[in-house]
Amino acid sequence: MKRFFTIYGFELKSYINNKSFTITTLLLIVLLCAGTFLPRFIDMSDMLGLDKPTNGSAASDDTSDNSGASSDSSNEADSTIGLVDETGIFKDLSILKQAFSDTEIVTMKSEKELKKAVKSEKISAGFDVKDDLNYEYYVLNRNMYDENQAIFESFLSQVHQQIYCEQNDLDYASFSAGYDAPVNCTERILGKDAGDNYWYCYALVVVIFMMIILYGVMVATSVTVEKSNRSIEVLVTSVDAKYLLFGKVFAGATAAIVQLGSVLLAALAGYSVNHTYWGDKLDMLLKIPGSVLAGFAIFGIGGFLFYAFLYGAMGALVSKTEDINKSAGTLQMLIMIVYFIVMFQLPTPDSTIMKICSFLPFSSYSAMFVRIGMGSVATSEIVISAVILFASTIAAGWLAAKIYRMGTLRYGNPIKLSTALKNLKNN
Repeated sequence: MKRFFTIYGFELKSYINNKSFTITTLLLIVLLCAGTFLPRFIDMSDMLGLDKPTNGSAASDDTSDNSGASSDSSNEADSTIGLVDETGIFKDLSILKQAFSDTEIVTMKSEKELKKAVKSEKISAGFDVKDDLNYEYYVLNRNMYDENQAIFESFLSQVHQQIYCEQNDLDYASFSAGYDAPVNCTERILGKDAGDNYWYCYALVVVIFMMIILYGVMVATSVTVEKSNRSIEVLVTSVDAKYLLFGKVFAGATAAIVQLGSVLLAALAGYSVNHTYWGDKLDMLLKIPGSVLAGFAIFGIGGFLFYAFLYGAMGALVSKTEDINKSAGTLQMLIMIVYFIVMFQLPTPDSTIMKICSFLPFSSYSAMFVRIGMGSVATSEIVISAVILFASTIAAGWLAAKIYRMGTLRYGNPIKLSTALKNLKNN
């Protein structure tokens, strides 16, 4: 074990002393932590949909009289909507102005005038009302978040109800009270709310996928480099091959845990201090329950080690670093398939596919913690899945060590995995 820790320490230092590793980690920590403090120093109320600070209201009132003189034509257009009322059904525009509270309503005489104003960008949009059930909406370039039609249709529906009541001698107030009576619902979630848990589960699936790919390739590259410069010939004669591989894999796992853990801790700690300034808007992403973090840690580490061992074995099958992608192509394809299956099944965590994936060792590292975060899963299922994963990881480590010992002293063309397995069987 002393030799294992010697190799482990050497490999870990190579990660920690790598400038790109250190700079990237520190940069992410600073950016994420500083980002959580932004609302303390910058007014982000409009972006977050929060009430503006009261201490700034007086200043805004003082400058409101001069806003028209200081704003350009494009800003005026963004806050102006045209209206053509050919039939004269809009007797009172005050309700419409309340519906478009931040927008000026400008009446126009004809459809032609309305279209001209929209094309010249004097107004942002316009409505040409034909009657109480039909209208035309004019806009130059419609964006994805245009809500003008929905707001206007709600208002026009009220106008139609008023006209209907007048024509049929009905009291509009009584009619509206009965027609628009609110339906009250008290929601009682007995399990978990997948809607609230979706985004941090989504982010963690992406993170563990990236960490496995990134550090897996690093482990494979480290093995291949030692093989290509012949230093492996000295190492395998003085140290057991399994110590060499296990030292690389566990060093990579430690580096990944340090990097990801420190970055995640910085983001979570920063947000926990400043969540009130964010109006709790990032709870869906950064308010992660302890059970989900524990599941992510257990299954993430197990999945990382499982694939890192296999990447190390793939690295031992080639003699040149440029051949790594060819050797590990099937492994990377498997990781990609698992990633997309979990992503597509994320909205339905209790589906049959997700239940199956949560017990398979090559997919449980992401599928099971998604079920922990968003679905219904028994403790016994979690334990069984974890046992299968770590037992498979031990088996993968044993097999990878055998392939590593056999492949590191064979040079030339890349060795096929099937050939390596046949040689192990014959020996």
